[in-house]
Amino acid sequence: MNYLVAVLSDRIQAEAAYLALEKDSINSMILGRGYKTADEFGLIDPQEQAKKQAQLMAFWLVPFGFFAGFTFSLITGLDTFAWAGEIGNHVVGGLLGAGSGAMGAVFVGGGVGMMTGSGDALPYRNRLDAGKYLIVVQGSDTLTRQATRILRQFEPENIQGYADAK
Repeated sequence: MNYLVAVLSDRIQAEAAYLALEKDSINSMILGRGYKTADEFGLIDPQEQAKKQAQLMAFWLVPFGFFAGFTFSLITGLDTFAWAGEIGNHVVGGLLGAGSGAMGAVFVGGGVGMMTGSGDALPYRNRLDAGKYLIVVQGSDTLTRQATRILRQFEPENIQGYADAK
């Protein structure tokens, strides 16, 4: 399955392009104000993906950090926090390790999710937020090439084709 996404500047242009595609029996959909939203279509929200990635990493890194901090304190025998006593020192070391694990989850999990989790979804979401409209065509390679020829008549701001990886 191939996808074709065209960015059009206003609603009238988007509707005209949709009708031109429909005239040639090409099924398409309009994304934008008054039509399908990015979430309804399935464009990934990078903020949401980053949050999920950070939570997944925290699930593993916080307990591992606690264990590593506790073990480090136990092995080295450091008496960093004299007020906490021997066992308290190890627990505080574990808590500091858990805190480090949480920071790692937020910075690495969330940061990497923000940088790599969106693909082209973020620019399309930004264009929708700016009041632009997207025409999306799904189909065979031949169908998307035919749709490209039709959509170019409307001078879209951007037109991009994608091949499904499946």
